[in-house]
Amino acid sequence: MTALAWGALLLGLAGTAFGIWQRTARQRMLRRLDRMLDRTVFGDFVEDQFDETELSSLESRMARFLQGSASVRKNIEAEQAAVKTLIADISHQTRTPIANLLLYASLLSESDLTPGQREQVQALTAQAEKLSFLIQALVKASRLEAGIVTPVPSCNPVEPLLKGAKDQEEYTAKSRQITLTVIPFQGDASFDPRWTGEALGNVVNNAVKYTPAGGTVTISAQMLDSFCRVDVSDTGPGIPESEQAEIFNRFFRGRGTRTAEGLGLGLYLAREILTRQGGYIKVSSRPGSGCIFSLYLPMEGQHAGETARK
Repeated sequence: MTALAWGALLLGLAGTAFGIWQRTARQRMLRRLDRMLDRTVFGDFVEDQFDETELSSLESRMARFLQGSASVRKNIEAEQAAVKTLIADISHQTRTPIANLLLYASLLSESDLTPGQREQVQALTAQAEKLSFLIQALVKASRLEAGIVTPVPSCNPVEPLLKGAKDQEEYTAKSRQITLTVIPFQGDASFDPRWTGEALGNVVNNAVKYTPAGGTVTISAQMLDSFCRVDVSDTGPGIPESEQAEIFNRFFRGRGTRTAEGLGLGLYLAREILTRQGGYIKVSSRPGSGCIFSLYLPMEGQHAGETARK
């Protein structure tokens, strides 16, 4: 074999060896990156045995990024723990004073009072009940936002959900001479009965509250391809188009509703509850023609958040 042939062979072997070394080094780097990502996902990434000379610039940047991500995650967990403690303290510390206010107001109302004093006691009771509702609503909203409580959807029949909302508001509807109707429905969807019942109850409560005497509120449902849609329609004054994008915001009160009782939290809570189960809520309305609020509940097997829509 000539010297030229030997040179070509050695060059080929060197190239092959270099290629194998490069592939091995690349695989080693990818395995290490994979381990970094796995440890970050489980929240236990710590930069150890790090040697700048042994890593590519990509791995070096990835290490710094993951180290920062681990630090941010720890800070978020600490903040969530602080929020959880604060919510628990607010709930605990306000429960007894509000209960005492209601108790003593009730005792006063049973006393021999002048008409003016009785009116004052009624105002005191109404304000204490409003404060109690506000605290409860704020605590629920904060727990949902902080992830302290999370709706757990499962396959359930929809009709009991509709009937439960009707039962909850039937007394108020009758007292306001409003016809509250549930259309029979057979079908299942994926939702948390307790939390979704609260969401639907808030929507029906709003419908009854803003529908004038002699009007109607109807609760119905229908199956779509991926969702079960629950509709709450009313014959109230409707919502201006300029306000429809805002009514699900916290504490929002429309211009035509500010004289009515309410805190602007009911629809916000309904949206939060549904979104956390992979559902969503929409409104269709024209001033003077009432409203239709549509709550979309995912079918069984859909994952929360995958199909949530705005």
